[in-house]
Amino acid sequence: MALSKKQGIAVGVIAAALVAVVGVGVTIGLYRPADAVAAADPTATTGANPDTGEIPRITGEAVPEAVAALKASGFTPIEPGKLTVAIGAFVPPLSYQPEGTTAATDVAGTEPNFGELIAEGLGLEYNPVVVAWADWPLGIQSGKYDLITSNVTVTEERKELYDFASYRQDLLGFYVRSDSPISKIEEADDISGLKIVVGSGTNQEKVLLKWNEELTAAGKAPAELNYYDDNAAATLALQSGRVDATFGPNATAAWAARETGETKLVGIIPGGWPLAADIAAATKKGNGLIEPVSIVLNAYIADGTYAKVLDAWGLESEGVDKSEINPPGLPKS
Repeated sequence: MALSKKQGIAVGVIAAALVAVVGVGVTIGLYRPADAVAAADPTATTGANPDTGEIPRITGEAVPEAVAALKASGFTPIEPGKLTVAIGAFVPPLSYQPEGTTAATDVAGTEPNFGELIAEGLGLEYNPVVVAWADWPLGIQSGKYDLITSNVTVTEERKELYDFASYRQDLLGFYVRSDSPISKIEEADDISGLKIVVGSGTNQEKVLLKWNEELTAAGKAPAELNYYDDNAAATLALQSGRVDATFGPNATAAWAARETGETKLVGIIPGGWPLAADIAAATKKGNGLIEPVSIVLNAYIADGTYAKVLDAWGLESEGVDKSEINPPGLPKS
Protein backbone atom coordinates (compact mmCIF):
# COMPACT_ATOMS: atom_id res chain seq x y z
CA MET A 1 0.00 0.00 0.00
CA ALA A 2 1.38 3.40 -0.93
CA LEU A 3 1.74 6.01 1.79
CA SER A 4 -0.84 8.78 1.57
CA LYS A 5 0.24 12.03 -0.04
CA LYS A 6 -1.63 14.13 2.47
CA GLN A 7 0.43 12.71 5.29
CA GLY A 8 3.52 13.89 3.46
CA ILE A 9 5.66 10.89 4.31
CA ALA A 10 8.18 10.90 1.48
CA VAL A 11 10.30 7.75 1.46
CA GLY A 12 13.54 9.68 1.41
CA VAL A 13 12.49 11.82 4.33
CA ILE A 14 11.48 8.78 6.35
CA ALA A 15 14.76 7.08 5.58
CA ALA A 16 16.83 10.02 6.76
CA ALA A 17 14.70 10.56 9.82
CA LEU A 18 14.75 6.91 10.83
CA VAL A 19 18.52 6.77 10.54
CA ALA A 20 18.68 9.72 12.90
CA VAL A 21 16.24 8.16 15.34
CA VAL A 22 17.71 4.66 15.26
CA GLY A 23 21.23 6.03 15.51
CA VAL A 24 20.61 7.46 18.95
CA GLY A 25 18.67 4.43 20.17
CA VAL A 26 16.71 4.76 23.38
CA THR A 27 18.54 7.88 24.47
CA ILE A 28 15.88 9.97 22.76
CA GLY A 29 13.67 7.89 22.35
CA LEU A 30 10.44 6.75 23.39
CA TYR A 31 -0.88 2.23 33.11
CA ARG A 32 -3.14 2.69 36.14
CA PRO A 33 -6.24 4.99 36.44
CA ALA A 34 -5.76 7.90 38.81
CA ASP A 35 -8.15 9.88 41.01
CA ALA A 36 -7.98 12.92 38.77
CA VAL A 37 -10.81 15.11 37.55
CA ALA A 38 -11.71 14.01 34.03
CA ALA A 39 -11.62 16.52 31.22
CA ALA A 40 -15.06 17.52 30.08
CA ASP A 41 -16.34 15.90 26.89
CA PRO A 42 -13.14 15.81 24.79
CA THR A 43 -13.58 15.46 21.03
CA ALA A 44 -11.42 13.76 18.46
CA THR A 45 -10.86 13.93 14.74
CA THR A 46 -11.04 10.85 12.56
CA GLY A 47 -8.27 8.35 13.30
CA ALA A 48 -5.20 8.02 11.09
CA ASN A 49 -6.29 6.50 7.81
CA PRO A 50 -3.64 5.39 5.29
CA ASP A 51 -6.18 5.40 2.45
CA THR A 52 -7.74 8.85 2.93
CA GLY A 53 -4.71 10.53 4.46
CA GLU A 54 -6.65 11.79 7.47
CA ILE A 55 -4.26 13.27 10.05
CA PRO A 56 -5.60 12.78 13.58
CA ARG A 57 -5.61 15.52 16.17
CA ILE A 58 -7.20 14.49 19.44
CA THR A 59 -8.44 17.46 21.44
CA GLY A 60 -9.52 18.05 25.03
CA GLU A 61 -10.62 20.73 27.45
CA ALA A 62 -9.34 22.27 30.67
CA VAL A 63 -9.07 19.92 33.65
CA PRO A 64 -10.28 21.94 36.68
CA GLU A 65 -8.03 20.16 39.19
CA ALA A 66 -4.98 20.75 36.98
CA VAL A 67 -5.85 24.42 36.44
CA ALA A 68 -6.14 24.89 40.20
CA ALA A 69 -2.88 23.04 40.81
CA LEU A 70 -1.11 25.18 38.22
CA LYS A 71 -2.36 28.37 39.87
CA ALA A 72 -1.19 27.15 43.29
CA SER A 73 2.20 25.95 42.00
CA GLY A 74 3.71 29.36 41.42
CA PHE A 75 4.77 28.36 37.91
CA THR A 76 4.85 31.22 35.42
CA PRO A 77 4.72 30.38 31.71
CA ILE A 78 7.39 31.90 29.48
CA GLU A 79 4.62 33.64 27.56
CA PRO A 80 1.57 34.64 29.62
CA GLY A 81 -1.43 32.45 28.89
CA LYS A 82 0.58 30.05 26.74
CA LEU A 83 2.43 26.77 27.24
CA THR A 84 5.58 26.84 25.12
CA VAL A 85 6.28 23.21 24.20
CA ALA A 86 9.47 21.97 22.52
CA ILE A 87 8.62 19.35 19.90
CA GLY A 88 10.49 17.54 17.14
CA ALA A 89 9.55 17.05 13.49
CA PHE A 90 11.30 13.79 12.76
CA VAL A 91 9.25 10.79 11.70
CA PRO A 92 5.71 9.41 12.05
CA PRO A 93 4.03 8.36 14.18
CA LEU A 94 5.96 10.38 16.77
CA SER A 95 6.26 13.76 15.05
CA TYR A 96 6.52 15.00 11.48
CA GLN A 97 5.73 18.03 9.33
CA PRO A 98 2.90 17.08 6.94
CA GLU A 99 3.46 17.87 3.29
CA GLY A 100 2.42 21.38 2.32
CA THR A 101 2.67 22.78 5.86
CA THR A 102 5.36 24.84 7.57
CA ALA A 103 3.86 25.97 10.88
CA ALA A 104 4.84 24.32 14.15
CA THR A 105 1.15 24.05 15.01
CA ASP A 106 0.75 21.73 12.00
CA VAL A 107 3.36 19.21 13.17
CA ALA A 108 1.52 15.91 13.61
CA GLY A 109 2.08 12.74 15.64
CA THR A 110 1.76 11.44 19.17
CA GLU A 111 4.32 13.76 20.74
CA PRO A 112 2.92 17.13 19.60
CA ASN A 113 -0.60 15.84 20.24
CA PHE A 114 0.27 15.08 23.86
CA GLY A 115 1.87 18.52 24.14
CA GLU A 116 -1.29 20.16 22.84
CA LEU A 117 -3.52 18.12 25.15
CA ILE A 118 -1.42 19.09 28.15
CA ALA A 119 -1.74 22.78 27.25
CA GLU A 120 -5.51 22.43 26.84
CA GLY A 121 -5.80 20.55 30.11
CA LEU A 122 -3.96 23.36 31.90
CA GLY A 123 -6.22 25.99 30.36
CA LEU A 124 -3.34 27.47 28.35
CA GLU A 125 -2.80 28.15 24.66
CA TYR A 126 -0.61 25.56 22.94
CA ASN A 127 2.57 27.26 21.67
CA PRO A 128 4.76 24.61 19.96
CA VAL A 129 8.35 25.25 18.87
CA VAL A 130 10.15 22.77 16.61
CA VAL A 131 13.50 22.06 18.23
CA ALA A 132 16.55 20.02 17.16
CA TRP A 133 17.18 17.12 19.53
CA ALA A 134 20.52 18.52 20.70
CA ASP A 135 18.98 21.88 21.64
CA TRP A 136 16.17 20.97 24.01
CA PRO A 137 18.16 20.34 27.22
CA LEU A 138 19.65 23.85 27.33
CA GLY A 139 16.37 25.32 26.11
CA ILE A 140 14.46 23.81 29.03
CA GLN A 141 17.19 24.74 31.50
CA SER A 142 17.43 28.35 30.32
CA GLY A 143 13.68 28.87 30.34
CA LYS A 144 13.32 29.12 26.57
CA TYR A 145 10.69 26.34 26.62
CA ASP A 146 8.23 25.42 29.38
CA LEU A 147 7.95 21.74 28.51
CA ILE A 148 9.16 19.12 26.02
CA THR A 149 7.11 16.25 24.57
CA SER A 150 9.46 14.62 22.08
CA ASN A 151 10.05 10.95 22.89
CA VAL A 152 12.30 11.72 25.86
CA THR A 153 13.26 8.65 27.89
CA VAL A 154 13.47 9.05 31.67
CA THR A 155 17.00 8.50 32.99
CA GLU A 156 18.41 8.96 36.47
CA GLU A 157 20.95 11.44 35.12
CA ARG A 158 18.25 13.57 33.47
CA LYS A 159 16.19 13.54 36.68
CA GLU A 160 18.91 15.62 38.30
CA LEU A 161 17.99 18.54 36.02
CA TYR A 162 14.42 17.89 34.89
CA ASP A 163 11.07 16.79 36.29
CA PHE A 164 9.15 14.14 34.34
CA ALA A 165 5.54 13.05 33.89
CA SER A 166 5.37 9.72 32.08
CA TYR A 167 2.96 9.02 29.21
CA ARG A 168 4.35 6.11 27.14
CA GLN A 169 6.46 3.01 27.55
CA ASP A 170 9.88 3.01 25.90
CA LEU A 171 9.77 -0.15 23.80
CA LEU A 172 11.81 -1.90 21.12
CA GLY A 173 10.18 -4.17 18.57
CA PHE A 174 11.12 -7.12 16.38
CA TYR A 175 9.35 -7.00 13.00
CA VAL A 176 9.33 -9.58 10.20
CA ARG A 177 7.66 -9.87 6.82
CA SER A 178 3.91 -10.28 7.14
CA ASP A 179 4.15 -13.74 5.54
CA SER A 180 7.15 -14.84 7.60
CA PRO A 181 6.89 -18.14 9.49
CA ILE A 182 8.60 -16.46 12.45
CA SER A 183 5.95 -15.88 15.13
CA LYS A 184 7.97 -15.04 18.25
CA ILE A 185 11.22 -13.28 19.14
CA GLU A 186 11.43 -12.74 22.88
CA GLU A 187 14.75 -14.18 24.05
CA ALA A 188 18.18 -15.26 22.90
CA ASP A 189 17.11 -18.69 21.61
CA ASP A 190 14.61 -17.04 19.27
CA ILE A 191 17.30 -15.20 17.27
CA SER A 192 19.65 -18.15 16.78
CA GLY A 193 20.75 -18.25 13.14
CA LEU A 194 18.61 -15.29 12.06
CA LYS A 195 19.78 -12.29 10.05
CA ILE A 196 18.60 -9.15 11.83
CA VAL A 197 18.78 -5.48 10.82
CA VAL A 198 19.87 -3.26 13.72
CA GLY A 199 21.30 0.23 14.16
CA SER A 200 24.98 0.49 14.99
CA GLY A 201 25.75 1.89 18.45
CA THR A 202 22.17 1.61 19.67
CA ASN A 203 20.80 -0.06 22.77
CA GLN A 204 19.08 -2.61 20.56
CA GLU A 205 22.46 -3.61 19.15
CA LYS A 206 23.70 -4.12 22.72
CA VAL A 207 20.74 -6.42 23.36
CA LEU A 208 21.53 -8.57 20.32
CA LEU A 209 25.23 -8.72 21.15
CA LYS A 210 24.40 -9.86 24.68
CA TRP A 211 22.00 -12.51 23.35
CA ASN A 212 24.66 -13.67 20.89
CA GLU A 213 27.05 -14.13 23.79
CA GLU A 214 24.49 -16.36 25.48
CA LEU A 215 23.97 -18.39 22.31
CA THR A 216 27.70 -18.84 21.70
CA ALA A 217 28.25 -19.93 25.30
CA ALA A 218 25.49 -22.52 24.85
CA GLY A 219 27.02 -23.80 21.63
CA LYS A 220 24.22 -22.41 19.47
CA ALA A 221 24.46 -20.35 16.29
CA PRO A 222 24.42 -16.59 16.97
CA ALA A 223 22.33 -14.14 14.98
CA GLU A 224 23.94 -12.29 12.08
CA LEU A 225 23.65 -8.54 12.62
CA ASN A 226 23.09 -6.47 9.48
CA TYR A 227 23.68 -2.72 9.33
CA TYR A 228 22.14 -0.39 6.75
CA ASP A 229 22.70 3.33 6.28
CA ASP A 230 19.12 4.03 5.26
CA ASN A 231 15.74 2.58 6.06
CA ALA A 232 14.73 2.09 2.42
CA ALA A 233 17.61 -0.33 1.88
CA ALA A 234 16.81 -2.16 5.10
CA THR A 235 13.15 -2.47 4.10
CA LEU A 236 14.13 -3.84 0.69
CA ALA A 237 16.45 -6.38 2.34
CA LEU A 238 13.61 -7.59 4.57
CA GLN A 239 11.04 -7.80 1.79
CA SER A 240 13.45 -9.60 -0.56
CA GLY A 241 14.33 -12.17 2.10
CA ARG A 242 17.99 -11.18 2.50
CA VAL A 243 17.34 -10.62 6.19
CA ASP A 244 14.81 -12.22 8.53
CA ALA A 245 13.87 -9.39 10.86
CA THR A 246 14.43 -5.79 11.93
CA PHE A 247 14.96 -4.65 15.52
CA GLY A 248 14.55 -1.05 16.56
CA PRO A 249 12.26 1.55 18.19
CA ASN A 250 8.77 0.03 18.25
CA ALA A 251 6.86 3.23 17.50
CA THR A 252 8.22 3.84 14.01
CA ALA A 253 8.12 0.16 13.06
CA ALA A 254 4.54 -0.18 14.32
CA TRP A 255 3.47 2.74 12.16
CA ALA A 256 5.18 1.31 9.08
CA ALA A 257 3.47 -2.04 9.66
CA ARG A 258 0.11 -0.35 9.97
CA GLU A 259 0.60 1.84 6.91
CA THR A 260 1.91 -0.81 4.51
CA GLY A 261 0.68 -4.15 5.85
CA GLU A 262 4.00 -5.64 4.74
CA THR A 263 5.46 -6.36 8.19
CA LYS A 264 4.24 -7.74 11.51
CA LEU A 265 5.30 -7.48 15.13
CA VAL A 266 6.70 -10.68 16.67
CA GLY A 267 8.29 -9.41 19.87
CA ILE A 268 8.57 -6.40 22.17
CA ILE A 269 11.14 -5.75 24.90
CA PRO A 270 11.80 -2.70 27.09
CA GLY A 271 13.90 0.02 25.48
CA GLY A 272 16.41 -0.13 28.32
CA TRP A 273 16.56 -3.93 28.42
CA PRO A 274 16.94 -5.61 30.81
CA LEU A 275 15.54 -2.57 32.59
CA ALA A 276 12.31 -0.77 31.70
CA ALA A 277 11.85 2.98 31.37
CA ASP A 278 9.14 5.41 30.32
CA ILE A 279 8.81 8.19 27.80
CA ALA A 280 7.78 11.39 29.56
CA ALA A 281 7.05 15.09 29.32
CA ALA A 282 9.92 17.05 30.88
CA THR A 283 10.29 20.48 32.42
CA LYS A 284 12.93 22.34 34.44
CA LYS A 285 13.34 20.70 37.82
CA GLY A 286 11.50 22.30 40.70
CA ASN A 287 9.56 24.88 38.69
CA GLY A 288 6.16 23.60 39.87
CA LEU A 289 4.81 22.58 36.46
CA ILE A 290 5.13 18.81 36.54
CA GLU A 291 2.36 18.02 39.05
CA PRO A 292 -0.32 19.88 37.05
CA VAL A 293 0.95 18.16 33.89
CA SER A 294 0.62 14.73 35.51
CA ILE A 295 -2.90 15.59 36.69
CA VAL A 296 -3.87 16.43 33.11
CA LEU A 297 -2.41 13.20 31.73
CA ASN A 298 -4.15 11.08 34.36
CA ALA A 299 -7.46 12.82 33.69
CA TYR A 300 -7.14 11.97 30.00
CA ILE A 301 -6.14 8.39 30.83
CA ALA A 302 -9.26 8.07 32.98
CA ASP A 303 -11.70 9.48 30.42
CA GLY A 304 -10.33 7.67 27.37
CA THR A 305 -8.82 10.66 25.54
CA TYR A 306 -5.32 9.28 26.07
CA ALA A 307 -6.22 5.92 24.53
CA LYS A 308 -7.60 7.69 21.45
CA VAL A 309 -4.20 9.24 20.74
CA LEU A 310 -2.38 5.92 20.92
CA ASP A 311 -5.08 4.16 18.91
CA ALA A 312 -5.02 6.82 16.20
CA TRP A 313 -1.30 6.25 15.65
CA GLY A 314 -1.18 2.49 16.23
CA LEU A 315 0.76 2.64 19.49
CA GLU A 316 -1.67 0.91 21.83
CA SER A 317 1.13 -1.41 22.99
CA GLU A 318 3.03 1.54 24.47
CA GLY A 319 0.26 2.80 26.76
CA VAL A 320 0.54 3.31 30.52
CA ASP A 321 -2.16 2.95 33.19
CA LYS A 322 -1.00 6.03 35.07
CA SER A 323 1.22 9.06 34.53
CA GLU A 324 3.88 9.04 37.23
CA ILE A 325 6.01 11.95 38.36
CA ASN A 326 9.73 11.19 38.13
CA PRO A 327 9.39 7.39 37.76
CA PRO A 328 12.47 5.17 37.93
CA GLY A 329 14.76 5.95 35.00
CA LEU A 330 17.56 4.17 33.23
CA PRO A 331 20.71 4.20 35.40
CA LYS A 332 23.71 6.39 34.76
CA SER A 333 26.13 4.80 32.35
